[in-house]
Amino acid sequence: MHNFARLRDFLEGFGALLDEAPPEPAIHARGGRLLGELIAVDDWLPAAYAQPDPDRYQQYLLHADSRQRFSLVSFVWGPGQQTPIHDHTVWGLIGVLRGAELSQPYIRDAEGCLHEDGPVHRLEAGTVEAVSPSIGDIHRVRNAFDDQVSISVHLYGANIGGVKRSTYDPDGRPKTFISGYSNDTLPNIWNISRE
Repeated sequence: MHNFARLRDFLEGFGALLDEAPPEPAIHARGGRLLGELIAVDDWLPAAYAQPDPDRYQQYLLHADSRQRFSLVSFVWGPGQQTPIHDHTVWGLIGVLRGAELSQPYIRDAEGCLHEDGPVHRLEAGTVEAVSPSIGDIHRVRNAFDDQVSISVHLYGANIGGVKRSTYDPDGRPKTFISGYSNDTLPNIWNISRE
């Protein structure tokens, strides 16, 4: 039995936070605490939103705010899977629910080339990290394990599956993409959370 009340409480609490129209640093801080509380207990994510794929990581939509202010997504990483270097173009909070992931930030030099910006961040279960154009928005992420699945929960300042953003080659050349979601046939979890 899944504790859908925990997810519903998180969505209502985060929506109320955005109703206050706080500045982005407050969203990172207060939203990060709310996300941390959600991922602190692993009893609410249904199995349908935690299924790996052998070929690529999965991005399952859990909730899209009706006013397009935010979306909540589960990322399911098969063993050794990783993203390309990419951006988000909006603020985001990433919390690890199961396993661990590795995030390598990138920065542009004066010529526009991308370079690794410091060491890889290892995010363990229960850890929350922020990304944003205002604090650093380009990174590459991978499952920290080559022999097990990891799952993270991502909260973004838009309906991220419909946002036009970019992947990058090492020279910093962008390639536009829109990610969409892996669960086109699954319902929005909000619709089943009151059962």
